[in-house]
Amino acid sequence: MTEQPPPSGSPDPRDPRGLERALHAGRALVLADLTACGIAEAEVVSLVEDAVSHRRWWVEQWPEGASFVAGLIAQDVQDALLDRRGRWPGCPVCGGPEEHALDVEPELGPDPHWVCGRTATAVAPVGGLGRAR
Repeated sequence: MTEQPPPSGSPDPRDPRGLERALHAGRALVLADLTACGIAEAEVVSLVEDAVSHRRWWVEQWPEGASFVAGLIAQDVQDALLDRRGRWPGCPVCGGPEEHALDVEPELGPDPHWVCGRTATAVAPVGGLGRAR
């Protein structure tokens, strides 16, 4: 039985360069969202680098999950920012005094999007917050 290549557009789990490309793509998407929100400062970029480093180990253990890395990096940065700066990214859909953050959906899957958990509204793909604002 021969192993089939991954579907088109998915990183090949047998190719370490494909895994690195997935990590770098995830990093770039999250940095684009941080920049769109005006918080891509050195301290925050360091949080992204930490998340990428952590997910590098994760994807080496489970190469088939390479297409999930962008969403996982976004969630890692979101969690780290909660401790330091509060909720990120803020929901542009809901108004009112109770500010809340967008969620990454799917939590573990390809094609991650920022979604308002209250209204189930997809706001933007991860990396696309600049076009949504």
